[in-house]
Amino acid sequence: MKKKIVIVDDDLGIQDIFKLILEKEGYETAIYSGGKALFQNKRDEPNVYLLDKQLGGMEDGLEICRHLKSDAATKNTPVVMVSATPGIREMARQAGANDCIEKPFTKKELLAIIEKNMLQ
Repeated sequence: MKKKIVIVDDDLGIQDIFKLILEKEGYETAIYSGGKALFQNKRDEPNVYLLDKQLGGMEDGLEICRHLKSDAATKNTPVVMVSATPGIREMARQAGANDCIEKPFTKKELLAIIEKNMLQ
């Protein structure tokens, strides 16, 4: 069974890049443009969540991370924050994220962080 990654990013180009890279490596992906489905608990159950910090409108990936980490069904699923925001590592840690990747990043860095956080 393929390991699954839920990607939350509002940029269609970034969604495509993540999808191409991750599916080429054998992962299954589910993509969301925002957090509405996750807050309503209408979501796929992945091995890892990959969340962009800055989403469209008023949505914030850190808020989604806090929600996932406070929910009994998802609190043990690793969350990796993605952002170019200065100080993102500390903000991600405070929100409960398991890891963080700073933009810009390489394919090798992305895959290493995903593999490190992948649930068995």
